[in-house]
Amino acid sequence: MNLETIEIKAFVPARDLLESLAFYKALGFEATMVSDDLAHLSHGKTAFLLSHFYNPEHANNFVMHMLVANADDWYQNVMKDAVVGNFAVRTSPPEDRPWGIRDFTVIDPTGVLWRIGQVIPG
Repeated sequence: MNLETIEIKAFVPARDLLESLAFYKALGFEATMVSDDLAHLSHGKTAFLLSHFYNPEHANNFVMHMLVANADDWYQNVMKDAVVGNFAVRTSPPEDRPWGIRDFTVIDPTGVLWRIGQVIPG
């Protein structure tokens, strides 16, 4: 019996697929496949599916966590004009958390909460 796992991907909801796609591209994600109702987005070794599906209760309670090498650099990436200046997003600055992660939050144009963080060394 082979129970090897290859990958797991979340279907992230998008109220407006084109707007969400532009938002994630501005963050630095690459769209490797786009159809009328689905896009495959990747950044480095990570990926997720952006789905043209919108239910307010679902979207406003959907959380993604992305572990990065440097949370402060990612925060600066989010704060650049191409992202916060062009999209209706909310964010909070990086903070050290008691569970050993330095992270910040950003809420995408659909309402999806992203926690982007790094492991605090030591």
